Formats: sequence, C-alpha cells, structure tokens
Amino acid sequence: MKRYQKTADFRKPVPSKGAQVVFLSALLVIIFAVTILNSARLRSVLNDSAQSYAQDVASQLASDITARIQSNEDDLLLIADTLLSTAQDENQLQALLDRQADILEFDHFMLLDQDGQEIFNDSGTENLKDFPGIQDSLNNGQASVSYIEGQSLLYSVPVCVDDEIIGTLAGLRTKEKMQALIQPKSFNGHGLTCIINNQGEVIVSPTDLKPFLQLDDIFHEEADSEVSQSIQQMQERLQKGQNGSFDFTAIDGSRLILAYNSLQINDWFLLTLIPEDLISGEASKYILSTFITIAAIILIFLLFLLAMFQFYSGHKKHLEQIAFTDPVTGGQNEAAFQISCERLFSQLQPFSYAVVILNVKGFKLINENFGLEAGNDTLRYLYRVIQRNLHDGESVARCEADNFFLTMNETDKRVIQTRLENLVKDINSFNEGRDTPYYLTILGGIFLVDDPSLDIAIIQDRARTAYQSLLAEQRSGFAFYSSDYTERLKKEQELSDLFDTSLENHDFQVYLQPKVRLKDGSVGGAEALVRWVHPQKGMIFPSDFIPLFERNGKICELDVYMFKEVCKAMERWIQEGKQIVPVSVNLSRQHFRHPHFLETFAQIAKDHHLPNWVIEFELTESIFFSNEQIEMVKHSIRQMHRLGFYCSLDDFGSGFSSLGLLKEFDVDAIKLDRQFFLNISQEKAKNVIACLIELAQKLGVYTVAEGIEEESQLDYLRAVKCDMIQGYVFSKPLPIPDFEQWVERQSAKGE
Repeated sequence: MKRYQKTADFRKPVPSKGAQVVFLSALLVIIFAVTILNSARLRSVLNDSAQSYAQDVASQLASDITARIQSNEDDLLLIADTLLSTAQDENQLQALLDRQADILEFDHFMLLDQDGQEIFNDSGTENLKDFPGIQDSLNNGQASVSYIEGQSLLYSVPVCVDDEIIGTLAGLRTKEKMQALIQPKSFNGHGLTCIINNQGEVIVSPTDLKPFLQLDDIFHEEADSEVSQSIQQMQERLQKGQNGSFDFTAIDGSRLILAYNSLQINDWFLLTLIPEDLISGEASKYILSTFITIAAIILIFLLFLLAMFQFYSGHKKHLEQIAFTDPVTGGQNEAAFQISCERLFSQLQPFSYAVVILNVKGFKLINENFGLEAGNDTLRYLYRVIQRNLHDGESVARCEADNFFLTMNETDKRVIQTRLENLVKDINSFNEGRDTPYYLTILGGIFLVDDPSLDIAIIQDRARTAYQSLLAEQRSGFAFYSSDYTERLKKEQELSDLFDTSLENHDFQVYLQPKVRLKDGSVGGAEALVRWVHPQKGMIFPSDFIPLFERNGKICELDVYMFKEVCKAMERWIQEGKQIVPVSVNLSRQHFRHPHFLETFAQIAKDHHLPNWVIEFELTESIFFSNEQIEMVKHSIRQMHRLGFYCSLDDFGSGFSSLGLLKEFDVDAIKLDRQFFLNISQEKAKNVIACLIELAQKLGVYTVAEGIEEESQLDYLRAVKCDMIQGYVFSKPLPIPDFEQWVERQSAKGE
C-alpha cells in the first residue's frame, strides 16, 4: 500500500527567503573555493604524472617501431622463399623485385650469390658483401638490419634451396622512409624521435636533427646538478640497454621530456623528445576554462535563484493546486486528504469521526467496455455525488484509481450505514428513466477513529482492512473495522508461514472416516481428511486453514501431500496382507487450472504399486462455474477413469446446479449433503432423499449419505436403499492406526 510522509512536515516553520539566498550564496562561494584548491592540486598532480605518461607513450612507440622493422624482415624472408620459384629469368627477377619494393615501401632490392657477388643491384651502393648484416645472412642464415652511411637501413635475409644458403636478398630503406617510419603520431605531431646506438651515434635522425646532435645546447648553460645527473644516468643506462626518461628546461624556457627506449634490435635506442605542455598544457587551459565556467554558472544560478523565489512567491497557490489536486476529479488528492485529516484529528476527541473507503466493484469493465474517458467521467460523477452528500466539516478525495476516501462526522454505526446506503441510491439515480439501467455496485470499509493521534496512514489501512473483509467473505455493502480483522489477518499470515515447515515435518496427518455398506454392514471405503497437529500450536482446525490455503494456492501442495500419505498407507496394507479399503481423497478446484495435473497423482500411485480402482477423487460443486470450466472438468473426469481412479461428487444438493451436473458428468458416486438429513422426520425431506437415491440408481451411480449421526436417519436410509453411510453413527474420523483396528473389528463383527 502507498505510504506518505507524515504531513506534519508540511507545517514546520520555513526560513525566510533572504536567509535562504544568503545560505545558498555562501554555499556556492565555498564550492568555488574548494574547486580552485582542487584544480591547483590537479595541476601539480598532472605535472608529476606527465613524465610517467610520456615514458609510457614513448615505450609503446618503440615497441611499434620494433614490430614494424621485424615485419619488414618477415616480408623479406617471404620474398626470398618464393623468389626462385616465381622468377624464370633475370628480367622477371628484376620486375618482381621492383614490384615488391614498391609494395613494401623499400627503395631498392639487391640479390647476391653465396660468394657475395651481386646478381642484381640498382641501388648504387657498392661492396654490399662487406656489410656485417650481409655476412650474417650468407654465413649464419640470419635475418639482420644494418646501418649504412646516409642514415639508410640495409635489411638482409638468406636465400635457401633445400635448406642450403645460395645467396642473400637485401632491401634498402633510405633516410626519408625511415624518418617517416619513426615519426610519432602521438602528441599532435609536436614530438621528435630518432634512433641512436648505445654510444649516442645517430642511426636515423628526425627531420630536425639539431636537438639530438647538440644535447648540451638544449639545456640551460647553467644546468642544475639534477639535470646533469639525469644526463649521466641516461648514458649509463644506454650502455646497459635500459630504458628511462627525465625532464628539463630548454634554453627558451619551455619544459621538455626526453625518453629513451631500447628497440631490442642491435644496440639501438629510440629517443623521444616531448614538450611537457602537450600533456599538462591542455589541462591548464581546461582548469582555467573550468574556473570561468563555474563562476558563470554561480552567477547564473544566483540570478535563477532570485527569479525562482520571485516565481514561487507569485505562484504559490498554483503550485499548491498542482501538488494537492486530483487531475481527474479536480478535487482533493490523497496527499491533501491526509493533511486535512491530520489537522482535523489533532483537535478531536475519540470516536467523533469515521474514515470511509468506497470502491466501485468491477470498475475496470467500464474502462474496457466504454473507454478510459468514460471511466474518468464516471469518477468525476462519483466525486460530485459524494461531495453533495457530505456535511460541513467532512471531506472526500479520490485515491488509487477508483477508490475514494471520505471523512464523516458521525459516531453512530446505524446513521453511517444509512447515509452510505442513501449515497449509493443517489449515485445510481442516473438510471431513472433509462431503458437499460446500469447500476454501480459500491463496496465500503469504515473505521471509527478511536485514537485521533494515530498516523493517518494507519487509519486508512484500517478502513482498507474492513473493505478487504468484504472481499474475503464475498459480501456486498459496507463493513466496519474490527480488531478481529487484524487478528485474523495476523493468524492467517502465521498459518501461512508455518505451512512449509509443517509439510516437511509431517505435522499434517491423515485421518480416515469409514464408509459402511448398509446392505451388509461391511466397510465399503473411507474418506481421507486432513488434521493439522502442530507441536507448539496443537490441533489446528481445518476450518481455520483450508479456506486460507484455497485462497493463497497452497491447497494444491497439501492435496498432493495427503495423496502421497494415503498411497504410503495403502502400499503398507498390501505388503502386510491387510484388507484393502478404497479411499477417497479431496481434490481442490485449484488443480483444474493446470491441464496435466492428474499425471502427478497417477505417477505417485504407480510409484507405490497401487492397483487401479482403489482411490477415488472427491469433487465439490464449487469447482464448476462457467461452460469452459465444465468442459475442462468433463475432460479431467474421463482422464481419471483412464488412469484407474473413481470420481465422486461431494456435497451433492448443496448448490442449485446439482442435477445439471449429474447429467453432465460421468461420476461414479454422489455424496448427499448432510443438510438433507437434518429434518429427516419431515415427509418432504424424505421424499426428496428417496427421489435422489432412485435417480442415482437409474443412472448407475452409487450413493453415500454423509454426516449421519442418528439411528432414525440410518433406518430410513436403509429403507430407501442408500448404498453407503458415512458419519458418527458408525465412526468419527480416525488416525490411520486406529482406523486399521476399527476395520478389523468391523470385519470380525460381520463374520
């Protein structure tokens, strides 16, 4: 259910608008100051992390360049593997190498034989065989990269036939292509890179070589000892093949970061020079723009705040109307109703007012049949009629769809009842003169406010509880709240909570009430009845829990449990050689919502090795409602017979459709309701019983009279040839062990 904040909060003193403006302004100034401090701290953190970030990017760049150089080697190896099989003569060889050089972005390809003699060379480079990389490929079969004059790189790989080196394939990439290879894509193109060896000699320079060739000029002439130490440390790390970075101040005053990273090729390193403000400079601009933005926002917010207070002052009534008016009826909504009730009840004595909830039964049908707008028109009409039937000091509000709450300044229950009945008449007065009347059914719950200090939500809940009691008992009209309702709800909740544990612990016990054949006094069967014996609560009566479990759906679990217990007992009777007494078990209407529910029962009977026709299902008339349900039950009865179960109709004659059901359903037995036998001394009652038994005999259905307690009833039923009797005249329901003893005694008596 809905819960609203106690409306007393709406009546707390509100600070003046001037004080609120001052408070919010001070708060904004504090926020601005904290933002400035955090931004300054952010600037310091960015400066500290810039070097680490530059090293990470430079390391990734070095890895990429290494991978690209190694990829070039792999491409060269692939060409060498397919070279001789692809080219048939020297012209084809030259064309192939030229085409592959263009594709792989090499300037020239050269081919040498095993002795280092040039087979193909259009690079202009002489004495190729003297380069160490060429020798490594010819002698050791290794792929290598060499540095030659002019900052060009010479790649070489062996050419093999049947694992024998017959020459080498070399590829030349000039300075310009290598500069393009190592040019960094990061830092918006403002970083510089070059490749050096561990002695500091430049292998491949950037477009602007000067910063790397004259490192001493990059730093201040009076560089501090920390920078000198960093340069010395870099030289030592280069010798050891280690990576590193450091920052320094250039001659022009700019801060630079120099990173050096091993390429894992020969003894080469990648030097990366990065302006520090490329990393932190943008952040500084962002911080400054943030200051300006925050200041502008604060100014705009202050102006907005002032405008908002002016708007609030000028439109307070309009806002209240939006907050406390129901959009459909135009009257009070539930929030306004709660506020008015709290103000009213705070001044009242107990039992001077009543709170009523009214509900239109089947209101959804109005929306479905006539549309939502017709439904809203109906709600507006109801509000107007209720309002004109109220007295001074009383109020009404629409809450939760088609529910209305109202207060009534009455203490007498009869007066309240009369006023509400007159209200319903007034509501349905629109039917006067209509050819086809459409009456609205109004249900209501009433709570006499015995304690005005109660929270209004609790008061409303008690009115709802009274209304829900009508629904639970399927009554119409109006109901007054009683503490018994709350206690009953608590008890039902408690029983529902105990159900699962009691099922596991077998607190539900099977009691069997015998059915005796009148013609010879033998035991014709028994009905299985449930008894709940709780270890703490004691005996819980079926009337307390069966209706509850019917409503909440637990009855299906209970029926299956009872069926299993009956099957266990009957299996034991068979094993012990005892007399097999047919047993009837009750079947709730809830099972028929599931088309294949009988399969569960059939499997249980099969698991306990029970023969057919020893178990009977008892159905009550309350199962049958609509034509659709009748067809479904017809099918289920046929299925019962196919599975080897009997079927009987319980409480026969208690409803208005008993004879019709007897015609529709192929049941095996009818159990005559005990109400037939309460006035069995009357001639009319006897005639009705005799007719029903005669009708059953003609239909081939055997009869069971239940609830028989007197010998006079027994004598008459014997005279009209009723088949079996169930009642205290023979035995009350018995636990299974007691029932077994009773059967033995009855059998001995018959013998």
